[in-house]
Amino acid sequence: MLIAKVIGTTVATIKDPKLTGRKLLVLRQTDEHGAPFGKPYVAIDTVDAGAGDLVLTAAGSSARQTDITKDTPVDTVIMAIIDSLEVDGKISFQKSE
Repeated sequence: MLIAKVIGTTVATIKDPKLTGRKLLVLRQTDEHGAPFGKPYVAIDTVDAGAGDLVLTAAGSSARQTDITKDTPVDTVIMAIIDSLEVDGKISFQKSE
């Protein structure tokens, strides 16, 4: 699993039929404090995440293990929205209400 921040959305009107009706979000991996790094990538959203959310993702064959993505041509899936992160006994991220 990787921690990532939602930085945008993707619209694809022509796509594999198994992706119809699925939200595609643009992410950037983050460190344990929520600071983004690396190149942006796209993931299928299964939890109704939105811009600015810190999320947990799974990639590769693990991305095809959710009920929504089973037998679907995806490489990365958003499977959780993070409420808070605690690292070394300290809260490093807290979702604002």
